[in-house]
Amino acid sequence: MTKAEVITEIANQTGIDKAEVTRTVETFFKVVKNRMADGENIYVRGFGSFVNKKRASKIGRDISKNKAIKIDAHYIPSFKPSKAFVEKVKKSDRVWLANEEAK
Repeated sequence: MTKAEVITEIANQTGIDKAEVTRTVETFFKVVKNRMADGENIYVRGFGSFVNKKRASKIGRDISKNKAIKIDAHYIPSFKPSKAFVEKVKKSDRVWLANEEAK
């Protein structure tokens, strides 16, 4: 499902104008990105958490020059679904059926 499909689905279910839903969704993404870039984590009860995970420094390889390079410690964004979210997906037959049809 794409962002456009999510926006259409929300507009259809709520009756809110598609342009307003688009502004709201875009603002949500902007707030999440900006706050995480500032080092904050975001917790949405019943949905999940957007968290910054620290990656330790390590030695990597520049394959074009075949040289070892040092990769400094850094943070990456991550999403951790809530228990309720995980249970809903686990119990859904549609996920299993969609995966079987894709094969």
